[in-house]
Amino acid sequence: MGKNHVTHLVWDWNGTLLHDIDAVISATNASFQEIGLPPITLERYRDLYCVPVPRFYERLMGRLPTDEEWAVMDEAFHRHYWALAETAGLAFGARQLLAEWQEAGLTQSLCSLAPHEYLLPLVRTHGIERHFVRVDGRTGESNTGKAEQMMRHIAELEGVPPQRMVVIGDALDDAVAARHVGARAVLYTGGSHSRASLEAAGVPVVDTLEEAVREAERMADE
Repeated sequence: MGKNHVTHLVWDWNGTLLHDIDAVISATNASFQEIGLPPITLERYRDLYCVPVPRFYERLMGRLPTDEEWAVMDEAFHRHYWALAETAGLAFGARQLLAEWQEAGLTQSLCSLAPHEYLLPLVRTHGIERHFVRVDGRTGESNTGKAEQMMRHIAELEGVPPQRMVVIGDALDDAVAARHVGARAVLYTGGSHSRASLEAAGVPVVDTLEEAVREAERMADE
């Protein structure tokens, strides 16, 4: 089986392990209201969402937000999101998949653009921190993609070459970050993007986390 060959899974958090899309939509609409934008539906969000986030706003507004607008929306989004995120549960099957991977003697880590000081307590609240050899949240600005963060993350995973890693995430940016460091990726439809959007990345797209892990195993046998 592929488990003998894949040495490491790199999990995304928001929209992947954490099923928080309802909190994201609510917080997004709260941030839109701050500058007079109409609310967005889940379907439209998944069709348009991209990273860096200002580009997502550009798709909606027809222009990039001003620095002042960005500051207002970013603050409002995070204020509303983190109030709601505490009520979000893990994605279906996530807890069991993490435990099984670790029990098989394999390693996994968490690389997220969520602020590290918020991410770590939430991971601990769900009781899954022990399954990861490393948990990294964002420590810099929130208007950038994941590629540089992924580079720093894998640099800390000593002894695990990128070509032996599979990134599991819900966003095109996860595939971009994986490609940036020489890892492979599987994208999951339960989060921020529509299936059609994800398929543009040219990597496997799945509808459950269990399928994502099976796909990672299959990749290792190639």
